[in-house]
Amino acid sequence: MPSAVTTSRRAAPLPLDERRAAIVRAVLPLMIDHGVGTTTRELARAAGVSEGTLFNAFTDKDELVAAVVEAALDQEPFERAIDAIDPAGTFVDRLVAATEIIQRRVVDIWRLVSQLDPHRQPLPPKGPFPDSPALIALLATEAEPLRTTPADAARLLRALALSLSHPHLVETPRPAGEIVDLFLNGALR
Repeated sequence: MPSAVTTSRRAAPLPLDERRAAIVRAVLPLMIDHGVGTTTRELARAAGVSEGTLFNAFTDKDELVAAVVEAALDQEPFERAIDAIDPAGTFVDRLVAATEIIQRRVVDIWRLVSQLDPHRQPLPPKGPFPDSPALIALLATEAEPLRTTPADAARLLRALALSLSHPHLVETPRPAGEIVDLFLNGALR
């Protein structure tokens, strides 16, 4: 007669690249919120793995931190978030949503990178940050009333959002709606 006891099986191990990516995705929010001083035990718990698995995927905590910083700086999630903005919204509503995404990215990256030891600081990019194709596409939907190209308008919106959101530049970030109003209408009454 078969036993009523079932044995649990471990999930099939992930390939190393997938395991590393899953760990980085899981610990990125924790490191943004609690800093790079978070213990490896806390990081492993957040990733749903043992510390041993953490160190099988990364040689040490420094390598994990470097991978997390690289992931935080990756432009692709930002592009996907901008692309996911509901196209049925008004132009202003879509710009406010995009500005909120820019603000979150600015603050999250600053919170993570500002906690790094100087030897862990990422190198600044050579030249300006790359343009955002998704933000350019959003602005291109209403290109006619713009005084400049959608690409230039996207750069201006990102620069304004950065300067009015970065914790080293302003004590309190401006609301996204106010940034968009300033972007579209200027500072005149």
